[in-house]
Amino acid sequence: MESTINLFPHFQPIVSVANGKIIGYEALARQLDANNKIISAGALFSSPNLDEKQRTELDRQVRWQALQKFAELDSNTYLAINISAAWINNLRHLNALPTLKMLEELNIDRQRIIIEITEDHADLNKLKEIVKRYRKQGLRVALDDFGAGSSQLQRVLAIHPDIIKIDMRLFKQATKGGLASEVVHLMTRLGKRTGCQIICEGVETDEEFLFGLSCGAQFMQGYLFSPAQAEFKQPQLYEQHIISLRNKFLKNTVTKLQTKVAAINTTKELIYRLSEVLQGDFNLNELASWNFAQSDVVRFYLCDNQGNQLSPDFSFLENQWFTDPRKIGFNWSWRPYFFQLLALEAAGDRNRIVTSERYRDFASDLLCKTLSLRLDPDRILLVDIVANE
Repeated sequence: MESTINLFPHFQPIVSVANGKIIGYEALARQLDANNKIISAGALFSSPNLDEKQRTELDRQVRWQALQKFAELDSNTYLAINISAAWINNLRHLNALPTLKMLEELNIDRQRIIIEITEDHADLNKLKEIVKRYRKQGLRVALDDFGAGSSQLQRVLAIHPDIIKIDMRLFKQATKGGLASEVVHLMTRLGKRTGCQIICEGVETDEEFLFGLSCGAQFMQGYLFSPAQAEFKQPQLYEQHIISLRNKFLKNTVTKLQTKVAAINTTKELIYRLSEVLQGDFNLNELASWNFAQSDVVRFYLCDNQGNQLSPDFSFLENQWFTDPRKIGFNWSWRPYFFQLLALEAAGDRNRIVTSERYRDFASDLLCKTLSLRLDPDRILLVDIVANE
């Protein structure tokens, strides 16, 4: 059966956001269908008609062809090779890593090769050992389809990948906003915190590229530039396109931030005014006449220096103020916006408004931030505001 199956590699470019050049390729297996049309060989590798030996042999054949062609490429680009976690599970001897032997035979610089671990069903201990061996030989390791499986975080902790590739389906869903967008931003933040480079794959439109930039991805891959093809391309082929996209991102982001900063300044002025009124007795009816409807303020409350809530929640809704005493006595000293304010004061930085990260408010289901401000020597003012995208 093996002799009747003809597989061959195609190469999809991966571009650098920073310099606009093609910095690498992913090798992908292709085959001809009944009409001699080139199609992905992914379905073949998952077919029940192939036994494990045939699957492994075909995988090595196409990997060898890809490395042969890559060996002729005289540049600083790298090649990413997919290795299935299932194949790793079936490896009898950890020392028998055929890719390393291929690289040696073809005299390819191992620092130009990235091993992409696909799927998430792998023995973690075996995976850790194999990754350790690859790294010892100078290869880098990427975690493919990050966000697609249930044990992704376990694999990050186990192998400390050099590169994380965001799952294509999750990425496309995230570009539409909502929870998926928050998840992708969280993943890219995790990557940056752990020193991983981030690749967004499946990028097909300018808007998806711009979203990838907003996530902080360093590299992009997808049909916006090119599908996987038989030949390599000139490194600077997409440079002008990427320069144009970066300029568009900068212009759009600066404009958006200017609007946001103006709104924040308006809200801060209102909060400073509120803090003055709260120095003595205040009248909620008087506050209702202020322009809170044009601000992002949701509620405010007062705490002591230990973080204990002294006042009810004063919430603004439909041009009216309402009081809710249920959280009196709650302690917020463990929240960053509280202890950061105390730390700044201790360092001599006073009269500062400290802003929290965005969070989803349980009561209103709004995306919010909390602002903290020193009210007097004994009290701190906390204000919850809507955090716009």
